[in-house]
Amino acid sequence: MTTPHDAVVLAGGAAQRLGGADKPGVRVGGRALLDRVLAACRGADRTVVVGDSRPTVRPVRWTREDPPGGGPLAALDAGVRKSGAGARAGGGIGAGDAGADVLLVLSADLPFLDEDTVHRLLGALADTPDAEAALLTDAGGRDQPLVAAYRAAPLRRELARITEERGTLAGGPLRQLTGALHLTRVAAGPLASFDCDTWEDIATARARIREHGTVLDEWITAVKDELGIELDVDTGVLLDLARDAAHGVARPAAPLTTFLVGYAAARAGSEGGPEAVAEAARKAAALAQRWAAEQDEAG
Repeated sequence: MTTPHDAVVLAGGAAQRLGGADKPGVRVGGRALLDRVLAACRGADRTVVVGDSRPTVRPVRWTREDPPGGGPLAALDAGVRKSGAGARAGGGIGAGDAGADVLLVLSADLPFLDEDTVHRLLGALADTPDAEAALLTDAGGRDQPLVAAYRAAPLRRELARITEERGTLAGGPLRQLTGALHLTRVAAGPLASFDCDTWEDIATARARIREHGTVLDEWITAVKDELGIELDVDTGVLLDLARDAAHGVARPAAPLTTFLVGYAAARAGSEGGPEAVAEAARKAAALAQRWAAEQDEAG
C-alpha cells in the first residue's frame, strides 16, 4: 500500500537554455512535460504546481513563489505552504486543510518519470524510519533533490531555518536544504532522472519514445491521457484480436473490431473494467476464428 502523500511539482523557472520557452508546456510524445510528470504522481492526495496556471491532464492547485523566479527553494516553500503538508490545526491551517505528512517533490521537466519510481521513493522513506527524505540518485551517483520524497515536518523546519539565516529563500541553493536532512537514497532507473534543459535534450527524449520497444506503450498512454481514461488493459489481447480480424476477415476489420470491443466494454459500465475488455475481446476473437475456419472449409 502506498504511503499517503501530497505532491509539489515545480514548473517555474526562466528556461534560459531553451531560449525562454515555456518548458512545462513543451510536448514530448504529444504530451506536455508537466502532464507527463502529473501522470507519474497521480497517486497523490493533492497536487500543487508552482508555476503559471494552465490546462492540465488532471486537477491541481496552483501557486507561485515570492518573488517570481526566486529559484527552487522559494518555489518549494510556496508549494509546501499551499499544500499544507506537515501543518496542524492551530498553526495557521485548519484541520480540513492540513496536508499529508509526506511530500513528493518533483520538477516538471522529467519526461520518463513513472509511477514505479515514485513508489520506490515513497517505499524507501517508509522503510527507513529515521530518514527525513528519500532522494533519487542519477547514474553518476548525484542526488536529485527535485525527484524526492520528504517528511513534511523536517522539510518545513529546514525551510524556516534557511529563511531565518539568509533572510530570504530567493536564490538559495538546494544543498542548503538537503545537507541538513537525514537522507536515504534510491538509484534511478535508466531514464527516470533524465531531465530536459536544452533543445537537444528535448530531441533526445522525443527520439527515445519512438524506439521500437517503447513506442506502443507511449502511444497508448498518450491516448488514454487525451481521452481521460485511466483503465489498464492488456494490449497484447487487443493486438491479437486485431491480427485475427485482419487475417481471418479483412484488414479493415481490425480497427473496427477493436473499436466495437471498446464500445461493448463501455456498455458494461464502470464496474466492468479491464475484465469487461478482456471478455469482449475473447468473444470477438472466437468469432474471427470461426469466420476464418469457414473460409478454410470453403477453400
